[in-house]
Amino acid sequence: MRSSFSSIQSSLMLAVVFTSSQAGGAETTGSPPRPETRQSYALQLSDPSTPTAPNSGLKEGSLLIVGGGPLTPQIVNRFVSLAGGPEEEVVVIPTAAEDDELKSMNAISKQIFDVFGLQKITILHTRDRAEADTEAFVAPLKNAKGVWFGGGRHWRLVDSYLGTRTQAAIQGVLDRGGVVGGSSAGATIMGSFLVRGAREGNHIMVAKDYQAGLGYLKGVAIDQHLLTRDREDDLVDVIAERPTILGLGIDETTAIVVHGDEFEVIGRSVVGIYDGKDHDGKSYYFLAPGEHFDLKTRRRVKGPKSPQQIKAALTHARS
Repeated sequence: MRSSFSSIQSSLMLAVVFTSSQAGGAETTGSPPRPETRQSYALQLSDPSTPTAPNSGLKEGSLLIVGGGPLTPQIVNRFVSLAGGPEEEVVVIPTAAEDDELKSMNAISKQIFDVFGLQKITILHTRDRAEADTEAFVAPLKNAKGVWFGGGRHWRLVDSYLGTRTQAAIQGVLDRGGVVGGSSAGATIMGSFLVRGAREGNHIMVAKDYQAGLGYLKGVAIDQHLLTRDREDDLVDVIAERPTILGLGIDETTAIVVHGDEFEVIGRSVVGIYDGKDHDGKSYYFLAPGEHFDLKTRRRVKGPKSPQQIKAALTHARS
């Protein structure tokens, strides 16, 4: 259904879609082939005969991937700018959240409106992957210039959207030069290899049936809340066992902005790089805000920052 929320104290109306019907997902002519179940898609990554996708950036569009925590004005403004401005259409996907948090779509809409200052927001949500695989469900994505994934547990995003038309339609937003952003669970889901995806709890780094993310950034595993939750060492074994995957650990109030084969670090803290190599006795190193990284060569391309700048970013993160 479509409705506007009069409780938002603004003359701007938010076009909101909240889907909960049990629509079917029949194939249509010209649709790309998709796995019958998200489990079969996920298990491809754990099959030794299936090569892991190489690191690659984007042909078109941008990704803005946030490690959780408060969004700084710099991060918010960058997302709005990449979407083309506050008047452009943006789709918000809150599916990673708990059911109780989804009961009040008014509150979610107002929060998003207040944070981003956007004029045209469509909230897209379902727990039914058959519905997510219909043309009717993905219609709001056809004209969107931006997509935002909220936080929560990313296994819910896998269950609802992996291998569906929704996943493909979000890729279409990128292909048209738009931006796909997200924070916390909404960050991890953008990688091709999923960590902390277990239903049993996010302390499990690799879950048998939840190893595939939505793959908008290929050959990459993304962790979040890196320093805030003392997770610096958690990606080490994951990458050691899968040396073709690049690990990215993003701290809170920090983001990477991906254009082409390169990303820039913005925000207030650091991003950890896990490339399977030794770095002065550690299996990772940090990039500070303002630094750039090449995803294909796996090298810092602007920098390095001075030790003092890295130390300042780490001090801020741990304060």
